[in-house]
Amino acid sequence: MKIIEIGTAAPGFCLPNQDGEEVCLKSLRGRWIILYFYPKDNTKGCTREALDFTLNKDRIEEMGTTVLGVSPDSVKSHQGFRNKQGLTLTLLSDPGHGVLEAYGVWQLKKSYGREYYGVVRSTFIIDPEGRIAHVWKRVRVIDHVEVVIKKLLEQQGV
Repeated sequence: MKIIEIGTAAPGFCLPNQDGEEVCLKSLRGRWIILYFYPKDNTKGCTREALDFTLNKDRIEEMGTTVLGVSPDSVKSHQGFRNKQGLTLTLLSDPGHGVLEAYGVWQLKKSYGREYYGVVRSTFIIDPEGRIAHVWKRVRVIDHVEVVIKKLLEQQGV
């Protein structure tokens, strides 16, 4: 399992968003990024997290920050998820798990005695120079967005 450490360069990527348009990390240089990884569209926890980020999107963008959600779901699944839930976030599709693996969030999981690979819900703050500023692994959804915003303000010296 890959470990991403604070202060190191964020692994670069280019992934399609919910509209099939390529989004590359390097094109966002100069902005703060909240990069969050979630297991699956339209599931209870993932929906709650996406709705919480959507509710706070304007506030986050006023802080010069872009929010990107990443899962292994398809572009089509992301389109449906956004439409059904009224989301305004950019959702990136990583069905090949390359970015999920690069960030160390594609891991062996256990549930009801069954082992399988899946996404460990995680969030990263990336600074304007492209370095990892903070990491949360095994995120609990309730109040997570508020914790991320508080840490972002701290990182920005506000």
